[in-house]
Amino acid sequence: MAADLSQIVKAYDVRGVVPDQWDETLAELFGAAFVQVTAADAIVIGHDMRPSSPGLSRAFARGAAACGADVTEIGLCSTDQLYYASGALNLPGAMFTASHNPAQYNGIKMCRAGAAPVGQDTGLAEIRELAERWLESGAPEAAPTPGTITRRDTLEDYAAYLRSLVDLTAIRPLKVVVDAGNGMGGHTVPTVFAGLPLTLVPMYFELDGTFPNHEANPLDPANIVDLQKRVREEGADLGIAFDGDADRCFVVDENGDPVSPSAITALVAARELAKNGGAGTIIHNLITSWSVPEVVRENGGTPARTRVGHSFIKAEMARTGAIFGGEHSAHYYFKDFWNADTGMLAALHVLAALGGQDGPLSALVSQYDRYAGSGEINSTVDDQASRIAAIRSAYEGRDDITLDDLDGLTVSAADWWFNVRPSNTEPLLRLNAEARDEATMAKVRDEALAIIRG
Repeated sequence: MAADLSQIVKAYDVRGVVPDQWDETLAELFGAAFVQVTAADAIVIGHDMRPSSPGLSRAFARGAAACGADVTEIGLCSTDQLYYASGALNLPGAMFTASHNPAQYNGIKMCRAGAAPVGQDTGLAEIRELAERWLESGAPEAAPTPGTITRRDTLEDYAAYLRSLVDLTAIRPLKVVVDAGNGMGGHTVPTVFAGLPLTLVPMYFELDGTFPNHEANPLDPANIVDLQKRVREEGADLGIAFDGDADRCFVVDENGDPVSPSAITALVAARELAKNGGAGTIIHNLITSWSVPEVVRENGGTPARTRVGHSFIKAEMARTGAIFGGEHSAHYYFKDFWNADTGMLAALHVLAALGGQDGPLSALVSQYDRYAGSGEINSTVDDQASRIAAIRSAYEGRDDITLDDLDGLTVSAADWWFNVRPSNTEPLLRLNAEARDEATMAKVRDEALAIIRG
């Protein structure tokens, strides 16, 4: 019977504990399987700063080269830097990272040429099947002529490409605190920000995959406390936090207050629409704020609503020709970046918007942050389906209520909405609620939680 890799091959990537759940032997098989499934004769590979990343990455390269593919290793990089290399070189790519997970984890994010995602329905299931078969029967037969493994530095080219997409020539001097969380932002930020009129205050730029200061997950409020404090101490214009592989960014204003990722989505959407002549499709998932589609329409664009998750966003970006997409998880997707997500490009847009006018960030984003939101609230439940059914029963049939099953269950009224979605990997229900004022939001949130946890 073949080995079962279901615990580490997820919907969008490979992720698990090293060496308990996977190791370099398995990474080598994944490299061979990746080449076979993509039919690639050349690939590009990058990795983050985790202790296990260089070895896993090199093992993957050996497996790929043994199957005849030429491998370009770009070494230490952010995930969006790997996407840049995949797009610019037009090669399938593999990024070794577990994003914001603890140090003992590692993973692989894979893409086809042009940074097109590889997920369960687009090759990942086949990669898993091949690796399972080879674990049982032995490694695949080597190609008559093995591929080469060469090194290439793409950091300067990546930084120059990002800066070419945002006009930063006229911005005023800004003081910005950046918390890299000991992740890859500490590697990329100095090069991307070089030459800009910025006073950079670095926090935790030392690359350390054991994350000695805090988890590299800026969506958890506990992990931005240091950044908020430092912004206030420094009198900075803003603060930016990156996650472990620096593909997501989170922003705080000059007061140290968090800026909603929905507000950042709306701000960047307005800028991308202006750049595109005041027209274009903007993708947003169904838990982003009402403010996002409103701002898109006000700026001449067409909003398109999707399920939560990067595979849905990227597929809809490709289908509609959208110019930009944003998620409330602080993932931001750009047509000019091969429809891939890049927190760094979103950060440059924020700097350009703030530096292009004289007011503080809090005033700038207030026009994009119009409603009261709950944030995501997780509840452990025994039976996800029965709890969602109970919510449906409580609200369906009311004239003032609309129910929507696009992703979990969304319940909407004139002045509020909430969405309940099941986790794919844990016995959790995720609640997001929003209303026109704080009191209404709290009431709606508490009513929904009472049913979920009842």
